[in-house]
Amino acid sequence: MHGSISLADMAKEVAPRTDAETLRAADADRHKIADQLKSALDEGRLTLHEYDDRVRQAYAARTYAELLILVADLPRPGVSAAEVSARKAAEVRRVERRLPMALLILWTIWGAVAAVNLTVWFLVALTVEDDIYPWPIWLLVPGAALGATTVGVQMIRRRHYRR
Repeated sequence: MHGSISLADMAKEVAPRTDAETLRAADADRHKIADQLKSALDEGRLTLHEYDDRVRQAYAARTYAELLILVADLPRPGVSAAEVSARKAAEVRRVERRLPMALLILWTIWGAVAAVNLTVWFLVALTVEDDIYPWPIWLLVPGAALGATTVGVQMIRRRHYRR
């Protein structure tokens, strides 16, 4: 069978691809990108020449990847530069505030130990007629140390991100 294609080879050729960007684009997709390009032109983000080139490329595009590259450097329509920079600054602040995993684990352990100790102390205080020594107060010592460590780590991280 020299020169013939087997059924297995044909199945490989028509097997669905998982990468969405390699899929073929429809006319509706091309039109949507052209509308986004028109909005960018109206907002002054593209010159008329750039708009013309990109629209021509949009209607000639075959795949989603070819379409997406045309709008990769443009924000969504109606989004100002101030909004883009505000979102970026908010994301940086969110990353700065995020605790490292080790500190999250330590705070979780401390909280669980504190909750168990307070619960036991409260139940003992309810069932015993005498005054009970408030031993859970000693949990403030490791809590304060953990708090100071957290503040120090966050200050170091904030200084690192601002460079």
